[in-house]
Amino acid sequence: MKKFVLKREEPRLRPEDYSIPYSDLLNKQQLEAVFHDKGPALVVAGAGTGKTRTLIHRVARLVESGIDPSEILLLTFTRRAANEMIQRASSILDERCKRVKGGTFHFYCSQILHRYVEFIGYPNNFTIIDTADALEIIQFVRTQLNLNKKKERFPNKNTLYSIISTCKNKHLDLRVVLMDSYPQFINLESKIEKVSEGYEQYKERNFVMDFDDLLIKTTELLEQHEDIRIKVAGNHRFVMVDEYQDANKLQAKLTVLFSSVHGNVMGVGDDAQSIYSFRGADHQNIMEFPNLFAGTKIIKLEENYRSTPEILTTANNLLSQATYKFDKHLYSKNSEGDRPALVKAPSEHDQSRFISQAVIQLREQGIELNDMSVLFRNGRDSFDLEVELNRKNIPFVKYGGQKFTEAAHIKDVLAHIRVMVNPMDTIAWNRVLMLIDGIGPKSAQDLFQWIRLSSNPYQLDMSESVSKSYLKQIKSLSKLLVNIKDSEHTVSETVELIVEYYRDFCEKRYDDYPKRLKDLEAFINISLGFVSLEKMLEELALDPITASAVDTEQKQKDEPPLVLSTIHSAKGLEWEHVFIIQCLDGILPSAYSIEDDAQLDEELRLLYVATTRAKKMLYYSYPALAQSAYGDYFTKPSRFLDQLEDNSLEVWQLMEEGQEELEEGKNNLLNN
Repeated sequence: MKKFVLKREEPRLRPEDYSIPYSDLLNKQQLEAVFHDKGPALVVAGAGTGKTRTLIHRVARLVESGIDPSEILLLTFTRRAANEMIQRASSILDERCKRVKGGTFHFYCSQILHRYVEFIGYPNNFTIIDTADALEIIQFVRTQLNLNKKKERFPNKNTLYSIISTCKNKHLDLRVVLMDSYPQFINLESKIEKVSEGYEQYKERNFVMDFDDLLIKTTELLEQHEDIRIKVAGNHRFVMVDEYQDANKLQAKLTVLFSSVHGNVMGVGDDAQSIYSFRGADHQNIMEFPNLFAGTKIIKLEENYRSTPEILTTANNLLSQATYKFDKHLYSKNSEGDRPALVKAPSEHDQSRFISQAVIQLREQGIELNDMSVLFRNGRDSFDLEVELNRKNIPFVKYGGQKFTEAAHIKDVLAHIRVMVNPMDTIAWNRVLMLIDGIGPKSAQDLFQWIRLSSNPYQLDMSESVSKSYLKQIKSLSKLLVNIKDSEHTVSETVELIVEYYRDFCEKRYDDYPKRLKDLEAFINISLGFVSLEKMLEELALDPITASAVDTEQKQKDEPPLVLSTIHSAKGLEWEHVFIIQCLDGILPSAYSIEDDAQLDEELRLLYVATTRAKKMLYYSYPALAQSAYGDYFTKPSRFLDQLEDNSLEVWQLMEEGQEELEEGKNNLLNN
């Protein structure tokens, strides 16, 4: 027998060994991150330093080095971000990059749970509920416990959901969460505990999971079943987590579990942009990364490609005020510009006049409206400005609004799809049945009891509890559901049938139904891209669509609009000119944060994020006089701006037309 010895291929470790000219495309720090090979690494990527570019090239470099793409896991905080990165990696290398596993923690956990569903006590057709559905369930449980009729004040459904979710995301006991954030409800601890228990029991009984459950149950699965953990983590030769500063405790733990076999994990993020603690994100996670993964190599990206040196000087000076951070210094080779402006307006309305007139002036100089943005701490901070922009006929769009799949008419259609996938989904049935005239909560509950025991839950007209007053409508609904169940329709055909059935309800319920029907037509087109109802429900829950015809139709008739946005919604975006309004102590930082160093640090990071959105020019503004329920009062500018060095900002004085000539005349008289 002859033998042929296969030689080991030498690993490619140098940039010159590859087809992509990495050394020409990346700076020294980016190159170091891209060519980091084995073991843990943390890439601390300052704002505008090419974080995404670095990740894309690392994916391409790993694939080109011979790593099986399916053994690379890229976790991001939106599905869209993962898809775009993988698409861009494919464009600079080849189609192999499309086999990289990419998505959000929630999406990837959902895939794992479906794969090992027999170990978690759920059927394979479990459905994922969004926040709005979770709130409905909590309200249902609250009502069942008669807590809505108590004489003493009891937390509403939004507060209860926030309490329950915080306990899960931050791994905290209920008492700790109440004492820290809701001390006014500490005497209601046992009753809130009952709501939480009822909420969990409801989900298990009806085979639904919320977003927190996806993370919790995956963590439990991997911790309790060693063989499954080894199998799952063994398939992850390399794990990369984007926006690691936004991870919560559960996601940090999952990162450890996913990388527990090979140990090749890279976190990429910016501690200075950790601004989502209200969603459960924990600034500590990125700071503790080197302790969590022994031997972590820290790589800092500090060359900024977005902003002028003057804007970066201000950003660095802001960040120097933070107490708990990675030391880094942003710099740029971009052309010099003007120092950021500090604009003190006499009143909030004068601030709005300044913004609107400055926007018009910049537009006349050739800068498009959508190359400018106005950022603020809270949605209400822009109300006066919105009135002034409308008065000046300046088109604008405001970010931070409702998502497409959260709109009532879309949720109605989705509810019909959910009962087809999971006939035990009470909340979906409730929404479907309550559309029908004559059916109230009691009738819907009676029907659901019948559905739970029926061999054919969609033949609703066979139920003895059906009243003659709405029998005709129930027969119409039954005909629709049985048709969908018994016939082999495509996903889009199913959605079209439901939309056609729902059309009458839409026209009766909404004055703006023509716009809503356009949304439903768009929904039919969206459904063409799915091969199963289950997959469509899962993807729409985990990665909801943002815009709808109701929100955007009018705006599309004008030029691309000026952008108004909360700072939280602006993260990751950039504009030529950025106005940051209401830079007042008590607003930025929030009055609620002033007694808490950790919260005060997050408020500082919020202003840092807003500052680093600007490419060419930045304007901080605040009114000298503000209004409250108790009358007018004199304000203080944000303490963060107060502490900036004198060379960071240029003070602008607002003057009424004609006042300049008057001031000049006074000066001439004094000089003479």
